[in-house]
Amino acid sequence: MDSEQLKRSSQRWMSAALAAFVEGPESYDFAVHHAGIATEHLLKAYLAGIHPALIVDGRHFDSLLHATGLGSHAAPLAKVKTIGLAEAHERVLKLLPKKIPIDKKALEPLADARNGVAHSAIHDSTQAESVFTICLRLIDPVLKELKIDPDAYWGPYLALHHKLVDEQVRQERVAAEALLVKARVMFEQRFGHMSGKERDVVLASITSQPLLTMSREAPKECPACGSQGWVAGEVNMYADSSGLNEVYLVPYGFHCAACDLEVGSKLLVHLGDLNEDVLLDDDPYDYIDDEQPVDEDIIRGR
Repeated sequence: MDSEQLKRSSQRWMSAALAAFVEGPESYDFAVHHAGIATEHLLKAYLAGIHPALIVDGRHFDSLLHATGLGSHAAPLAKVKTIGLAEAHERVLKLLPKKIPIDKKALEPLADARNGVAHSAIHDSTQAESVFTICLRLIDPVLKELKIDPDAYWGPYLALHHKLVDEQVRQERVAAEALLVKARVMFEQRFGHMSGKERDVVLASITSQPLLTMSREAPKECPACGSQGWVAGEVNMYADSSGLNEVYLVPYGFHCAACDLEVGSKLLVHLGDLNEDVLLDDDPYDYIDDEQPVDEDIIRGR
């Protein structure tokens, strides 16, 4: 449960993952497995640096005793139960909501690949590069928070890291542009024959309410056709520059009923301001008991 030990462990596992990755497809199972462990350990290093209790299973009392310095009353340290990759990611995402580019849904391919190799020796080698890049993009902002030199962490694989991330970003930008083109064609087919006044009436009717079935939505202009679309996301709370708590919608999806543009979390960042948090009118005190961080230092990422 030591943050420094977890940092060192993460770097060793990532070096092994990168070494396996450069060997080619026959070693991709080792690559995704080791990269998943490296990511989990670095996330835990950040959490443990705040307090060791943040990485233990809260349902296991002996683990909590060790995490709070009362290990003399508990079973041996080797029996401590800690959280897994998904929960570690969820906790860091809540503490650093504006800094982590990989949300819960985007993490799934990594978690599935790591678990598939670990538990049943199954993985899709064709997805290895994409899965591996998820690790790199998730790790980068955590390294910055922990003040770890990227050159030291990535070592001789730093150039490969840059190439993988750049290629993934390029592919995402191409995919995002393709979505816009498709949506604009759809919009023209539906409304191109209408007069401006007629079109405005129809659009006002079909875009006034969100079509997404997610828990919370907010209106946002569609980057393809300019109509009102809707971003959906998770509600989070953190302090503004003056220290006052405010409630935000952290987007992970977008849909426009006018042109059928539908964007998942991975491509939001490439489409204008769709990925920017939306300030809500909600009362922050409504979320104090809803598993939201209330400690000001934690909210500010100190």
